[in-house]
Amino acid sequence: MASSKPAVTFRDVTLGYDRHPAVHHITGDVEAGALLALVGPNGAGKSTLLKGIVGELRPLSGSLKLDSLRKSGIAYLPQQIEIDRLFPISVFDCAAMGLWRKIGAWRGLDRRYRQEVARALATVGLQGLSDRLVGALSGGQFQRVLFARLLLQDAALILLDEPFRAVDTKTVADLIALIGRWHSEGRTVLAALHDIELVRAHFPATLVLAREVVAWGETRKVLTPANLTKSQQLVEAFDEQAGICARDESVRERLPA
Repeated sequence: MASSKPAVTFRDVTLGYDRHPAVHHITGDVEAGALLALVGPNGAGKSTLLKGIVGELRPLSGSLKLDSLRKSGIAYLPQQIEIDRLFPISVFDCAAMGLWRKIGAWRGLDRRYRQEVARALATVGLQGLSDRLVGALSGGQFQRVLFARLLLQDAALILLDEPFRAVDTKTVADLIALIGRWHSEGRTVLAALHDIELVRAHFPATLVLAREVVAWGETRKVLTPANLTKSQQLVEAFDEQAGICARDESVRERLPA
């Protein structure tokens, strides 16, 4: 259950790439133990916000603070499209990467740690597949491997970026159950999601994002058709304005000095 103590604090935070804002003026607290969904259309800045929390992006302005958490206390799962599945690594070794911060990258696994990896794989339903290469797995099986790796990280703050995209229904149900377990253990979980009904059914709190905060609070109060429509309109308006600016810049570049 969530406490009143914030795990993540945003104060007028702007994040972006090459000094171009992607999300701006974010202010609010993510309570420790919260189960929070990030919702918004493509281009709303959900991935950017998660990358800011994990430290891949530094704020262009404002402040983003983690409650006494080191980077080792954060587990981050990017979208599958950002992960190279062609690297020849087994299911066991891929999951075992979740132990690196605990034992170091070059230390071998003793019997106790190998048993931990085996238990994590069993928890996500992959017992018997330890020796299979990850490149031979289905999308759902590979996502289970990544969740096993998250289990082994044993983190207080877990960030998930579209964890159910291109994943079968059974896998979604199993992984949602694991997220519920993390929540019951008092961990803080933030997940960027597109499936609105999934959010309504399983996530008590929601942040509706459209490069800025549209609404943030209890899911039943903020996940409304009006807020979803507003988020879509804001992103479309931003994209349209960005296109105009790009065309204007192109014209200026062609004008003689």
